[in-house]
Amino acid sequence: MKKAILLVVALLFAVGVAFTGDGAHKFVGTKKCKMCHQKAKKGEIFEKWAASAHAKAYHTLGEAAAKEIYTKLGKEGNPQEDPACLKCHVAGYGLDSTLTVKVVKENGVTCESCHGAGGDYWKKSVMVDHDASVAAGMVADPKAGCVKCHNEEAPTFKGFDFEERWKEIKHAKPAG
Repeated sequence: MKKAILLVVALLFAVGVAFTGDGAHKFVGTKKCKMCHQKAKKGEIFEKWAASAHAKAYHTLGEAAAKEIYTKLGKEGNPQEDPACLKCHVAGYGLDSTLTVKVVKENGVTCESCHGAGGDYWKKSVMVDHDASVAAGMVADPKAGCVKCHNEEAPTFKGFDFEERWKEIKHAKPAG
């Protein structure tokens, strides 16, 4: 039994690292992203995220529908406390807590869930250079992040068409 638990924990950690980058960069949290990625001239990126299901991902685990799904899976307890759920409903879940100190679980799936931990690329001096941003930990391929959670392991999975779903969350790059 202990081996099974250790295996699950190790798997969750590996998924978390694969989902958010190499695990060497610190998360900066949504407040840092919001500084530059809000308002019309910046593409309203933050506002689009805040209104999205991703921003509410953690909270959905507390809803009656999620609890019903959880029970149908033969589980007891609270989905908001289950690592199997949190790995996809909370940015950076399962990574070393020193890397995720700025993560607020209630923010759900944040910018850093898809774009990688921003600790080394969040500054404008880096962000203006795409290659420098990627070298500093920004994930360049958004699809790679999506399919880490939108896959057959998810209990509500009904297929995933990246191109179609991308239209729902796609955001413009900020001007200047």
